[in-house]
Amino acid sequence: MTAASFMQKLKLSPRSLRSQLLARSLLILAALLLLIGALQYVIMRDFLYRNQAESMMSELRNLPHELFDGGGPFGGYQKPYPKEDHTGGGSNAADKDKTSSDNGMNGEYGGRRPDSPFLFMLDKSLAIIDVDGTFINVSADTGVTPPQLTGAEYDQIRSKSAPRNAVHYQVAVASDGTEQLLVFLTLNPGSGQIIQLGQTTKPLTDLLMRQLLIFAALSILALAGGLLLYLPILRRTLRPLNRMVETVERIDAGSLNERSPSGQGQLEIDRLADSFNGMLERLERSFQTEREAKEQMRRFIADASHELRTPLTSIHGFIEVLLRGAAERKEQLYMALNSMHGESTRIKKLVEDLLTLAKLDRAPQLHLSTARLDLLMAEMEPHMHMLAEQRLVRFEVKPNVQAVCDTDKIKQVILNLFHNAVQHTDSQNGEIEVSLYSADHHAVISIRDNGGGIAADHLLHVFDRFYRSDVSRTRKHGGAGLGLSISQSIIEAHGGTISVDSTVGTGSSFTFTLPTHDK
Repeated sequence: MTAASFMQKLKLSPRSLRSQLLARSLLILAALLLLIGALQYVIMRDFLYRNQAESMMSELRNLPHELFDGGGPFGGYQKPYPKEDHTGGGSNAADKDKTSSDNGMNGEYGGRRPDSPFLFMLDKSLAIIDVDGTFINVSADTGVTPPQLTGAEYDQIRSKSAPRNAVHYQVAVASDGTEQLLVFLTLNPGSGQIIQLGQTTKPLTDLLMRQLLIFAALSILALAGGLLLYLPILRRTLRPLNRMVETVERIDAGSLNERSPSGQGQLEIDRLADSFNGMLERLERSFQTEREAKEQMRRFIADASHELRTPLTSIHGFIEVLLRGAAERKEQLYMALNSMHGESTRIKKLVEDLLTLAKLDRAPQLHLSTARLDLLMAEMEPHMHMLAEQRLVRFEVKPNVQAVCDTDKIKQVILNLFHNAVQHTDSQNGEIEVSLYSADHHAVISIRDNGGGIAADHLLHVFDRFYRSDVSRTRKHGGAGLGLSISQSIIEAHGGTISVDSTVGTGSSFTFTLPTHDK
């Protein structure tokens, strides 16, 4: 089975989160096992070498005393001597050759004394290093060649003042290519001689390799077992994410009310679900706002077209009448011109209101300052009395009420609301009350009338553009339904609020608030 077919059988794709998590987890596990194996090799190698060195040092210290002289067990190495000449005349060449043959080693110190015991150590080498650097191979009979270190290394060994029980070992390669573990024992300090015992490291290396092979096999089994156990756990762990994917696939512009469950027991997935649900809510609000804006724009265009069509049709009709000869009759000419002037004035007012709304929608330019609203009311009082004509107007103004506002815009709002009250009250029995006071760090202005009131189903739309609850009455007074919309935009630009309270047959009350300088 190939790797691709195995991945396909497990339903894993190289680009999927599941396969990437699995691969990275197994890679980390393999790296950890490799690191553990390397540390195990180093620690175990040092452990085996140190134990073997301690055993070799014990063996070295228990060598037969007859090998050394000097009055102690390690007093000095017994150097071989040639046979003595009892005749006093020296020895002949044959005797010298026989002595060299009996010694069994080359050189002046190459053999052992005939009365010395034969030293036999399997797979071990033994050497003596004199203070003058002479290297004497004591284990020539064993067939193991001892490694020879440099003179500086032997001097460093002599200079060490380690405790008697401390074991220092060294690994070196002999001239025949065998790697040996060496331990050193310094003889009597006065002699400066070092005895070196070595043993081949092949048995220890073979043991280390067997241990490493066992560890490698167990590691492979652990990786395979981890793969089989990790797959179902990973599949279960990623189940909440899969549910979120299914939810996303079901969502389109017409089903933004879908929500992903946010309490699935995984902190990161829950946070992702909360963020995703928040995004859906924002999208849903955006789509709803866009739909409302489109619908409002559609109504706006229809209402604006309707409002402009009526005066333009009237003007067009008067022009046709004038062209048919009415211009020659002075009475008809002046009547037509007056009607055309009124319709053009109405168009001009509508266009100005539309431009005002466009500016307020884009970026309202307000010149804010702290103003005395009671003084502002006193300034506007004569104008409002003139607009009211025969209607009764009462003012209830608290002194020294201040607010942060654009006074020209606030005048426009007051006049719009007051003019609206005048339009909806009887010319003879109408009563209008204007009040000003402060409450909760806000300046409050209220305009109440005793007109016919507004039905409950119209209250929610009184601030909509071109909305008229009484079309015939609005037409009578020439309104286009933009005054309340402009007033709402101005108040909201100031950070205030505007509201209406009305009862059919009793009257209406429009109230708006402005932040004071203490806010």
